[in-house]
Amino acid sequence: MAAKEAYIVIDIGTGNVRVAVAATDGKILGIDRCDIIYHKDTNYPEALYFDPAQLWEQVSGLTKNALKQAGDVIVLALTATSQREGIVLLDKDGNSLIGLPNIDHRGREWEHIIKDKSYVYGLTGRYPTSLFSAMKLVGIREKRKEIWAAFTTFLSISDWVEYMLSGVVHYEHSQASETLFYDVAKKDWSADLCAVFDMDTAILPKLTHSGTILGTITKSQAANLDISTDAKVIVGGGDTQLAIMSTRPETNDVVIVSGTTTPIIKLTGTYVTDVQERTWTGRHTDENSFMFEANAGVTGLNYQRLKEVFYPNEGYDVIEKELGELKSQQCVASLGSMLADEKSALTLGGFIFDAPVSHTLTRADFVWATLWDIACSIAENYNTLNSVSAHQQDYVWACGGGVQSYTLRKLIASLLNKKVMIRDSYRQSSVVGGVLICNNALGKQQPPPVTLEVVEPAPQDDYKTLYADWKNTRSHFKKMLS
Repeated sequence: MAAKEAYIVIDIGTGNVRVAVAATDGKILGIDRCDIIYHKDTNYPEALYFDPAQLWEQVSGLTKNALKQAGDVIVLALTATSQREGIVLLDKDGNSLIGLPNIDHRGREWEHIIKDKSYVYGLTGRYPTSLFSAMKLVGIREKRKEIWAAFTTFLSISDWVEYMLSGVVHYEHSQASETLFYDVAKKDWSADLCAVFDMDTAILPKLTHSGTILGTITKSQAANLDISTDAKVIVGGGDTQLAIMSTRPETNDVVIVSGTTTPIIKLTGTYVTDVQERTWTGRHTDENSFMFEANAGVTGLNYQRLKEVFYPNEGYDVIEKELGELKSQQCVASLGSMLADEKSALTLGGFIFDAPVSHTLTRADFVWATLWDIACSIAENYNTLNSVSAHQQDYVWACGGGVQSYTLRKLIASLLNKKVMIRDSYRQSSVVGGVLICNNALGKQQPPPVTLEVVEPAPQDDYKTLYADWKNTRSHFKKMLS
């Protein structure tokens, strides 16, 4: 049998690294994953970092494992996607100094240097905080002098992966949107924004477009992975952007990306911002589209961890069966999700149920409450987006591992009063997005999109009381923090 043409897609999320080998039609031929190893930086109250050499060793090992699973393939191209806001710092010789994930907040104590936050919001499409790359660099400059002395430039994590494969330093536009150095409307780096953080524009790499050929794989990396030196390295993009691509949305569609966090995105053809500065606007992977966004924060991670507590040895099918057998809802949760209308995230959460504990309270009640918390948070953020830029379609797209729960899909549909639609690729959405990018770059035919399911909304009246209970529960935890 002839060898199959394939791509390698390297996906570095917040919690884990995943490498897939996929055919040009999007079929996954091999996949492996492992957790990212983070280290605490005691120079700051809230700082985490990763060792780029250690991460690259993980990427190499996972790639080799995925290739073994895939069997006889011809690797045409490699691409990468990653968590947004994460960066890797390089020295003048191109050596990797330190990796800073999106969950690193080493710059928080210097947020006051941004004198006019509204000005920065107007250019960058996001309210400036320590989440973004510029403030991570400020934190390095202020307290890690030995790193700062060697530092010359930085890359997003996906761009760093492609640099390691090709030797080409670059920064892709959708990832550049997350730095606070990038004028989103003008689609270019901004000297004015660099001045806000007292940064030299010389640290900014050249900008590249997603879906373009960066070069070919280096001989050393080709030998390391035992693939052809003819394999192309394709510019990827942010993990949210590639996941969105897998749904094949149209302009003005809304896409819910349910992963560790849950961004709710409206694709627009114009630069849209919110006068109340509650939303984000960034570049998508194509030439002209923008992503107008609110984010429900940590959601899927909560569900995953509670599954490990309540259903450590059972699959999601068992959970769905027990959820379907619930006669009523006895538990309400607030687990730290984010709402665009709130200035700060909740750092305290839990479950509320009647006392004394009822003998009918089951583990499924706690999981249902978790899914309800996620669905309500999505609905609140969707409503914020809709109030700024109206969404007319009677459907939303959903993708990501979180929406493998039919119960969650049904709750979202009912709260939004919109159909929830998923493609057959929804579980591996960022990988499939990587395949589509490679196909575009190499001129390969795209596989036809297949809609796997359409979930119709249930009557909203069924949920009004439960929604009020959720809001009261959230308010209870907010008061405890005040």
